[in-house]
Amino acid sequence: MEILVAASSVPLLPKFPKSNRKSAVPHLLRCSRNNGEIIGISRAPVSKEMGNHEDVEVHQNHLKSVSNEKEEEHNDIWKLFKEAQQNIMYLNKQRLLAMEELDRVKNERNKLLDRVKQLELKNPGSIKRDKLAICSELLLRLDSLVLNGIIGSTEASDLRRLVMDSRSSYDDFYETISKNDAELLAELRHLSKKSNKNGFHVIHICTEMSPVVSVGSLALYVTGLSCALQRQGCLVEVILPKYACLQLDEVQELREVEAEFYSYFNGQLHGNKIWTGVVYGIGVTFIQPVYYSSLFSHERVYGCSNDFERFTYFSRASLDYLVKSGKRPNVLHIHNWQTSIVGPLFWDVFVNKCLEQPEKLALCGLDPSRLHRPDRLQDDNKAHLVNILKGGVVYSNKVIIMSLLKPKGRIISAIGHGLESSLTIHKRKLVIAPFGLDKSIWDPSNDKFLPKSYSAENMNGKTVCKVTLQRHLNLPEGASKILVGCIYSDISLVDLENLRPLVWMASRSGVQFIFMGSNQSPGAWRDLELFQDDVKDENVRFINEYDEELSHLIIAGSDIMLCQSFDDPLQVPLKAIRYGAAPVPLHFADSEIRYHEDDDTESTKLSQYINTTFAKMSLSRAIDEIKNNPSQWNEKIMDAMGKDFSWDSECSEVHISAYTAVQRL
Repeated sequence: MEILVAASSVPLLPKFPKSNRKSAVPHLLRCSRNNGEIIGISRAPVSKEMGNHEDVEVHQNHLKSVSNEKEEEHNDIWKLFKEAQQNIMYLNKQRLLAMEELDRVKNERNKLLDRVKQLELKNPGSIKRDKLAICSELLLRLDSLVLNGIIGSTEASDLRRLVMDSRSSYDDFYETISKNDAELLAELRHLSKKSNKNGFHVIHICTEMSPVVSVGSLALYVTGLSCALQRQGCLVEVILPKYACLQLDEVQELREVEAEFYSYFNGQLHGNKIWTGVVYGIGVTFIQPVYYSSLFSHERVYGCSNDFERFTYFSRASLDYLVKSGKRPNVLHIHNWQTSIVGPLFWDVFVNKCLEQPEKLALCGLDPSRLHRPDRLQDDNKAHLVNILKGGVVYSNKVIIMSLLKPKGRIISAIGHGLESSLTIHKRKLVIAPFGLDKSIWDPSNDKFLPKSYSAENMNGKTVCKVTLQRHLNLPEGASKILVGCIYSDISLVDLENLRPLVWMASRSGVQFIFMGSNQSPGAWRDLELFQDDVKDENVRFINEYDEELSHLIIAGSDIMLCQSFDDPLQVPLKAIRYGAAPVPLHFADSEIRYHEDDDTESTKLSQYINTTFAKMSLSRAIDEIKNNPSQWNEKIMDAMGKDFSWDSECSEVHISAYTAVQRL
């Protein structure tokens, strides 16, 4: 990039003053020798050969005149010299100002480039419109055409297939997006080149998606899995309620579709508005009730007295929208109890066409007398109630349970919600998938929060991170000191009681501890304060407020990370392994994280690896191994860092395998 700097118009050469003389060139006194040679001014005695006294007087007067003229010329030269000096000083000043302006422009340019890089890391979809974003926007435009009655659902389905099958040649579509509906439709109808389908069309009906609305681990799961599936050739869309608390600035191409569709609720049909947008290249549809607008006007997502009504309405409206828009996905992916009602709604209403008997349908269109049965939605423990989550299990083709460590048998016995017997009956449906890690954010070789990057091939940066962390928290410095980190969302009194003697003894032998928590209840804070008083030591630090930037440095600078659960929503175990720290159970005696050989065949590869490598290790044993077998320990840590625990790895593989099995049914 060229930078032009404008300067004031100033003379580059000194400007001679005007004179009343005929010539600006100074006059020279010419004297002649006897031989006629011209010589310069001389103050030698007057020659005897000169004329009479009058001649001498004339000659002296002439000399006097020349002397005066010389003095005047001398003054003019000094005046010009001073003007030249002033001009030079002015030019130097202007040059310095121009250099300062140039430096300022360069600094602003560098800041702008840094800002662009930060935005790319935070939200790559907002900087570059990739092929997936183009695909999602095209599909949303097609939805609008259907809802406005411009095209029918059958043609829409064919055009969607065209878009999906042409993902390798989106350059043809790039200019089409900016055209009006008629031109867009004309071009799509003229595109005849098709390619083989590479993946599934998956639609998530859910209540969270990061970063638009994020409460718990579900938001990270939906976004991370969706991005991973799209990278592997699937087409993924998400349907969300339009909450009042949505972070709409995180959505690109957000717009209201000028069409309404109706959804059955509380014995009547009610209208809904549709908003569409793109998040990380994923097409997102927001459903906004018209007559029941207060359902999602709360400033929080969960914990309202009418949660059942809110989410059953949204579930029914999502299916009505799919029917109205003519979408025919390969997979409907529903999540948690909030959208589990989609299962019985789909099979009892949308497949079996029970809408012809509306007087028998309650609330969202289902017949309670048909569903309140042991083999359907009746709760296994409280027969007078229905269990919505059970309905999702019973009516689904596959049930994916997210767990980092627990095998299938352990999940069935520990999941609760009165579903043990139902899960046992439907055990063949169950598929266990591990959580994934967003490697665009959690990567020690490219982490903007770390003072120095590092990797399994070069661990020098981890030492720098440890020393930086020690300085930041005013801990005794030393790369050889063992540092134990603990980032927790909540911590129990039992955990603190078990930790107290171990932390007290280890800290006094030079082991350093850093505890950082968040979302603590008042009672838990009191227990933690007592714990702090008991283990008070120069090697122990407590941070009572969660700090995202500091969490990166704690994990990078620690040798061991205490994990209150291997399935915790903060994903501390996966982050620890990625950053070269050993994840160790906070409560080693917890039976839920003990390894069982009998369940080996029904657990994930990731859980098998973590079980054999870290889950059976206590804190004291980990400290002993670091002290007594440092080379063996370092080899174990570097091997763990080389594993791929991202969403693109085993997690997406398990989901694609489950989708394939559903497709074959």
